[in-house]
Amino acid sequence: MKTDNITLEFNPDFVGTLTSPTGTVLLGEQDNGVEPYHLLYGALGSCFYATFLGIVKKKRLTFTQAQIEVSGRKRDQVPPTLEEVLIKMVIFDASDEAQFIKSAELGTQYCSIHETISKVAKMSLVVTFQKS
Repeated sequence: MKTDNITLEFNPDFVGTLTSPTGTVLLGEQDNGVEPYHLLYGALGSCFYATFLGIVKKKRLTFTQAQIEVSGRKRDQVPPTLEEVLIKMVIFDASDEAQFIKSAELGTQYCSIHETISKVAKMSLVVTFQKS
């Protein structure tokens, strides 16, 4: 199953662009350039959220906002693959906190990028709640 197609272009330094069917991102060592692990963490966070959101909608849960922070640590060995990754999620004005926690846990199980990274790294999820 094909997922999609992107194009990368670089100058002789680490300055470039990533072009997808829906937009362009500046890469590397330039103003507003995104680094490789920023892209990986962004892909993980957005895949997780899209998966989570589908589950939440099926359960008819409501909330006003979600914030996700993804961080990690690499191994010292070469190649320095990821050792640990932490997803912190804050859900605002959740209609049912217990169901949101279950939905987030399911989101990690069904997110293909989370599943891929979990083959090399210990994955953790922390869900907290706030009122607006």
